[in-house]
Amino acid sequence: MHSHSIEQWTHDHAFLGERHDENERRTWFVVVLTLVMMVGEILAGSLFGSMALLADGWHMGTHAAALGIAAFAYRFARRHLGNAHFTFGTGKFGDLAAFASAIILGLIAVQIAYESVLRLFTPVPIVYGEAIAVAALGLCVNLVSAWLLRDSHDHHHHGHDHDHGHAHDDHDDHDHDHHGHHHHHHDHNLRAAYVHVMADAATSVLAIGALVVAMYSGWVWADPAVGLIGSVVIASWAFGLVKASGAVLLDVRADEKLERIVRARMEVGDDRVTDLHLWQVGPGHCAVLVSVVSDAPKQPAVYKRRLAGLKGLSHITVEVETCPH
Repeated sequence: MHSHSIEQWTHDHAFLGERHDENERRTWFVVVLTLVMMVGEILAGSLFGSMALLADGWHMGTHAAALGIAAFAYRFARRHLGNAHFTFGTGKFGDLAAFASAIILGLIAVQIAYESVLRLFTPVPIVYGEAIAVAALGLCVNLVSAWLLRDSHDHHHHGHDHDHGHAHDDHDDHDHDHHGHHHHHHDHNLRAAYVHVMADAATSVLAIGALVVAMYSGWVWADPAVGLIGSVVIASWAFGLVKASGAVLLDVRADEKLERIVRARMEVGDDRVTDLHLWQVGPGHCAVLVSVVSDAPKQPAVYKRRLAGLKGLSHITVEVETCPH
């Protein structure tokens, strides 16, 4: 067989999200915006002797580091897209970055909780006007960043490419395309960056509310008390992100509904599925490895055609065995 004829049977493993380049650009822009804000606050705090500005500046630095991880993950995945050392491509690199970002977010929540507890027992003087102004400025930057990082992906199926040769599962396919097949389209790397800026925005909103209450009522404890509430909210977001990205990294079953449809399409006549593995290899991309046993086995290509048209199923491997009985 000539090398040029072999090429038509080979395929790449480019399992990046369909908005990968756009998401990368948006993330880099937010990194730059956050760094500019950080440097500005640190310089202003040093020049004017403002502890509030200095503290918020270094806090912004932590988020800038996490956002930088997300941006570099996009860059790495794109640059090593054709690297054969990555068996199923670099689509999961964003999930690895999201997992790392979630850990950082969890540490930020712990830090906020620790500082809040300290201030509950040992209150410190607060310059309310300055602190509120800093929180408001930070909130504006975070809202702009959140708008840039919003996930505008349309999760619905574009068109209807059903396999009408298998009437028994057409309804399931339709339901899957429109309702059950959206969760593994998420770009967890973009979501991690979004959660970071939203966590900072939520902290700013809570801080402004607490500072206003403390300023007019004299309840100094309101600020650290609200800080504790904010730390719990941020920790819950971090846990959700760890759970979602960790599931992808550990090859947890990607989509149970899609798995049922794959099994239904493969089990026609005497064909029976004996082993089925379905996992996510990138945002919006799943791989399936299925073993079929049959009294009258067909060529693997026949079984692959049965799975044609299932959105998100990007890599199919079929093993066929003859039933000895």
